[in-house]
Amino acid sequence: MLRPVSAAHALDAPRAFLDVTRSVLGRPWRDRCADPALQAYAATMVQAHALPEMLARVLAGRGIRPAEAEAHLHPRLRDLMPDPDCLVDMPAATDRLARAVMAGERVAIFGDYDVDGAASAALVAGYLRGLGLTVQIHIPDRITEGYGPNVAAVTALHAAGATLLVTVDCGTSGHAPLEAAAALGLDVVVLDHHGAPEQLPPACALVNPNRLDDLSGLGHLCAAGVVFLTLVALNRRLRGQESLVGSLPDLAESLDLVALATVADVVPLAGLNRAFVVQGLKVMRARGRVGLAALLDAASLSEPPEAWHLGYLVGPRINAGGRIGDAALGATLLTTTDPAEAARIAADLDRLNRERQAIEAQAVAAAEAEMDHALSLDPERPVLVAASADWHPGIVGLIAARLKERFGRPAFAFALRPDGTATGSGRSIAGADLGQAVRSAVEAGLALKGGGHAMAAGVTLPGFDVSRFGDHLAGALAVTVAEARSVEALLVDGAMSAGGVTAELVRTIHRAGPFGSAAPEPTFVLARHRIVDAAIVGNGHVRARLRSRDGQAIGAIAFRAAQGPLGQAILSGLGREVHIAGTLSVDTWRGAERAQMRICDLAHFA
Repeated sequence: MLRPVSAAHALDAPRAFLDVTRSVLGRPWRDRCADPALQAYAATMVQAHALPEMLARVLAGRGIRPAEAEAHLHPRLRDLMPDPDCLVDMPAATDRLARAVMAGERVAIFGDYDVDGAASAALVAGYLRGLGLTVQIHIPDRITEGYGPNVAAVTALHAAGATLLVTVDCGTSGHAPLEAAAALGLDVVVLDHHGAPEQLPPACALVNPNRLDDLSGLGHLCAAGVVFLTLVALNRRLRGQESLVGSLPDLAESLDLVALATVADVVPLAGLNRAFVVQGLKVMRARGRVGLAALLDAASLSEPPEAWHLGYLVGPRINAGGRIGDAALGATLLTTTDPAEAARIAADLDRLNRERQAIEAQAVAAAEAEMDHALSLDPERPVLVAASADWHPGIVGLIAARLKERFGRPAFAFALRPDGTATGSGRSIAGADLGQAVRSAVEAGLALKGGGHAMAAGVTLPGFDVSRFGDHLAGALAVTVAEARSVEALLVDGAMSAGGVTAELVRTIHRAGPFGSAAPEPTFVLARHRIVDAAIVGNGHVRARLRSRDGQAIGAIAFRAAQGPLGQAILSGLGREVHIAGTLSVDTWRGAERAQMRICDLAHFA
């Protein structure tokens, strides 16, 4: 059962949930619905909408008001879709694309090498090919070309006959290559979402909700979301052409790609983004896109895909091509209609992902050791910066993510290249804008190029001295990092007992999803449960079995925790009663369903 929270307890804001002031991960636990207003929201939803209490609390804890509950639980894309023309340059973009369609032009697409770039390229290519156009996709090699359009690739695409270049998930800062395109007479349409400089490169249209003069309020979209709105506008523009009547693509069928990119690019799952994911998952479950179906099979996913599968199973496999293999594999997989080719590419990506995991594990161990030493000398260091000539440039973002998770502060990891440059990628914590700090480093001449979002960024440095860049980041982010870390706590949605956690209950709670960035997955506590089994499994995971005082048990797992304080606490706590915090999921094995917990924290009690 859900642990009730009294009004007196809610008013006592500083009081920790279950009196946990410091867990094994050094965090206090707080009741997410401690605010009396949120408790009132939940009570109203129970009464007015006949919602289960736990579901109502989860909704209230994520800021959903009673009047918004029904729309949140049943989001309709048509209710949330804006007029695409609210984006700056959208009319110019759709006009140029429409002219290309009507004239049957050869179009080149230049995309990024991550999931968002691959999905965005596949969206544009699928639409234009469906109307009979010849389309060439170019995904740059991470090592030899780097991020974004480059002069050599632009020149080659023009020489191959392209009269229109569409850049997706890149191009906003591509001054030199876009100037080269203009000199060649190659028209360019940029569809992007990255932070924009004050001075924009030349283009027929540059559609980006994060350009400084855009007031659309759609800066939370990933590139695939921007591309989808562009195709909606283009569909509207072409609908009046008699020669195209009945041949315009059904854009709803492409929402699986938008959902995949939205989750994998870790943009906020709220409003329009949430509707994209809800509707896109429905499309994906129909398995109409042979490339995605093959990849789901390669990942051994037999159950209907959920949002977390996109982030943890599908996305990493697509990214593996861009990290350590052929960067074009992802876009090719998402556009192919040949089941045999799809199966072959999916198998290649699955193999590359396993190789990436092995390379990453070694690099992360070295980086964590380096940062343990650095923090022993300066425990309050606001930003972590690690570098090595042994690291593959394709995994530095993953190293940074692991450092951020382990040490709870922004982190950058660099691969020191043979050409004398350092290629780095960073990940941040909520409240510290890493992308802005990187852009300021570029403006200060500390970096050759760089940019990104608040939570993730990339940069290329001249030379191997990353310390100056690290000092710049520390100066730019010290205050915001300190503020963010001072209020860090594990927010708990309620307490349960193992016997009450059923597959039906988990499905009820997940009606509030999908969960992801800005929509945290509900966290619950199994209070005073005994660890009756614990062992290391797989790639450093810790599996456990937890039993309540009434004898009911539930399986649980802590991912990538074996060498950290959480995993060690589980393994050394065998036979002891502890408070266990985690998220809930349903595991399906041979047709049978059972609830399980993904452990995220543990606390001892007196």
